[in-house]
Amino acid sequence: MTAPTPDAIVIGSGFGGAGVAHSLVEAGRSVLMLERGDWVHRGPENWLPASAGMLTEHYSRESPVRVHTDWGTAEQGAYYLVGGPSVYYGGVSLRFREGDFTPDSAMLGESGAEWPLRYADLEPWYTRAEVLLGIAGVAGEDPTEPPRSAPFPQAPGPLARISERLAGAARSLGLRPFRLPLAINYDPSGRARCVACATCDGFACAISAKNDLATTILPALVARGMMLRTGVVVTRLVEEAGRITAVLGRDRATGEPLRWQAEQVILSAGAVASPQLLLASGLERRNPAGHHVGRYLQRHRNAVVFGLFASPPDPVGEFHKQIGIHDYYFGDPAGRGPAGKLGGLQQLVTPPLSLVRANVPRAIGAIAGPLVGRLTGLLVIAEDQPQAANRVTVDAGHPDRYGVPGAVIHHRYSARDRAADHVLRGVARKILRRAGALAHYTHEINTFSHAAGTVRMGPDPRTAPLDAHCRFRGVDNLAVVDASFMPTSAAVNPSLTIFANALRVGAELARGG
Repeated sequence: MTAPTPDAIVIGSGFGGAGVAHSLVEAGRSVLMLERGDWVHRGPENWLPASAGMLTEHYSRESPVRVHTDWGTAEQGAYYLVGGPSVYYGGVSLRFREGDFTPDSAMLGESGAEWPLRYADLEPWYTRAEVLLGIAGVAGEDPTEPPRSAPFPQAPGPLARISERLAGAARSLGLRPFRLPLAINYDPSGRARCVACATCDGFACAISAKNDLATTILPALVARGMMLRTGVVVTRLVEEAGRITAVLGRDRATGEPLRWQAEQVILSAGAVASPQLLLASGLERRNPAGHHVGRYLQRHRNAVVFGLFASPPDPVGEFHKQIGIHDYYFGDPAGRGPAGKLGGLQQLVTPPLSLVRANVPRAIGAIAGPLVGRLTGLLVIAEDQPQAANRVTVDAGHPDRYGVPGAVIHHRYSARDRAADHVLRGVARKILRRAGALAHYTHEINTFSHAAGTVRMGPDPRTAPLDAHCRFRGVDNLAVVDASFMPTSAAVNPSLTIFANALRVGAELARGG
């Protein structure tokens, strides 16, 4: 089947795809966006425990990813839906810090990672991204906050009681807690305003008050003429004479073969699926840094330190992913732990019992049930080092049902990653203890929700598959704009940086760059 020829094909509707599409549509270009999943319905059912993202049909193992990590070998699925994981994220929208674009040698190791950009290059695009996503925040509180050319578009909502309690505990320890900037609507005019329910992080917003891409960006692009085709599995990019001449796929429901052409192809399938498609298509052979495609996978050293309290710390069940702590971001003030950057802490909403029971053995879930309501936690985000051995490969001997070679992940944390994580966990325990926690429990996070770096940008064509405008070297009309492009991952949520960079790249492509 042959579809009309657009100016650009965008593969994936997450932050990278939505950002580049926005700039192209704004410039008058015709865009076809291909998305494997479908729209998520919004309504009262989204408040139900069974609507946690990983429990819905939008999280699928139909194309399983084999994962080899510090915790052994396992199999994971992925989210397939319009708007990508933004629909289920907690809305935290932090800019990379100014120093994140010039990381020190202690973090870089032997990776050769180098940003061809500086913070000033992205600052106008961060500002644009915050406006488009309606970010609510308070400037001047975060001790590591980079320079801003404009205030946040919105003021945040009121602090939950447990947020005030944790912030007070942190201040009493000499720390400087700040309000996390959130992609949530608090404006009483226009769209639905946040009602501070507890089903935000990990859930689709029942009333569309969370400013995810499927609420704020993609419907407007479709209304302006962007073609969005859902239920499409892209299986291969066909290259001839240094150009992508066809995008091949299959209808997810019927298996019907599909084929498209466009002047420009933008890949934004995620830091695991994008290198998988590039390798499955053999495009690494066209790139002077092709041996680096799939390598330098990063995902932060994430864990949640939970405190157990004598009584429910959030008795009314209100949204409270509101407080961040960056006092240790660029190192331990007391000189303990590894030299250089460590990372940060973010308040985390207690997960619903349904999600807890879905992710632990049944016997443990039964025991944990009565205790879940007495927990509250802090998310540890330690930046992990870019290492060549951490990578995505493909296994042609185990294709998925659509014929795409299976993705295989190899990832191990370095000693430095673990040391940074250890320091931050200790800070989290101190805060929770000062807030009244009787005991602590640390939950290891073994997902790839913050995956980055597998098709990195850089100034050296021998070590970076992408140039400074995310163009795939060796293929004239291909760009990669998801988190794959990042040489290093910083120690904050990647979504705002992916979106800001994609807006920048889209504007460059629209100018013919």
